[in-house]
Amino acid sequence: MTAFANSRGRLPAPRAAIPWLLLLTLLLALTAFAQEPPVPAPPRDAPVLDLTGTLRPEETAALKSRLLAFEQEKGSQIAVLIVPTTQPESIEQYSIRVADAWKVGRAEPDDGIILLVAKNDRAVRIEVGTGLEGALPDVIASRIISQVIVPHFREGDFSGGINAAITRIIAVIEGEALPEPERRSGRGEAQGIGNALPILLMFVFVGSGILRGLLGRVGGAGATAGLAGLLMWVLTSVMAISFIAAVVAFLFALFSGGGGGGGRGWSNRRGGWGGGGWGGGFGGGGGFGGGGGWSGGGGGFSGGGASGRW
Repeated sequence: MTAFANSRGRLPAPRAAIPWLLLLTLLLALTAFAQEPPVPAPPRDAPVLDLTGTLRPEETAALKSRLLAFEQEKGSQIAVLIVPTTQPESIEQYSIRVADAWKVGRAEPDDGIILLVAKNDRAVRIEVGTGLEGALPDVIASRIISQVIVPHFREGDFSGGINAAITRIIAVIEGEALPEPERRSGRGEAQGIGNALPILLMFVFVGSGILRGLLGRVGGAGATAGLAGLLMWVLTSVMAISFIAAVVAFLFALFSGGGGGGGRGWSNRRGGWGGGGWGGGFGGGGGFGGGGGWSGGGGGFSGGGASGRW
């Protein structure tokens, strides 16, 4: 009787809960595996990044040139990012992750803007840097989306919608009293290097002879290299150029000038210095003048902006 009662009765509470706990654990594990990982923030290498191929190459190039010219003139940065989707995140969550990763705009005024388009989601967002939230509040950003971007996008005119929005955004930023931009970037950096070259050449040609007379050939060459590298660092603040200048100055001071055969050897081969050495290394500006990659300036974002759909 007792055995029958026990068989019909409920199991003790702790033992009865074990199957349910195991089932709950299994469900949680399956849910975790089923969730899609968030879309990674793409690397920032240009102010316009179209991961969908929506814009034609000439449209991308024109928009990129426009944004870079505005950055040179005003200092503020505007970035355009087109992605297929931001799922499983909302466009707001993905946008602030991109903003934190890219740091568009300058650190002090925090004057960056990101125009994000999630094409397959039919969603768009304007992410506004902290320093521009007063000039471009959420309500104005929302109007730009609803009145400017959405009508173009509904017609399939993505380039027109983006450019029209950029026009409105630039007009807002132009009215802000922001710090003057630093001119040493891209072409400005190449120009700074070009201005420093005559000073470097004069120092190497004159200073190397004096230092060799005081310290000997090897010692003078080492001193010339160190001072040439330091001089270029002061004038350009570019470590790679400073290192190259130091190496070239060392070789020149070591093998040129008075001191027997070494000097005659270099003087008989002036073509090596005149065209190939200096012209190829610095003249074209290919490595430094073109600007190469593009990066943010440390701008901060706090979630200001607006989103919309078309």
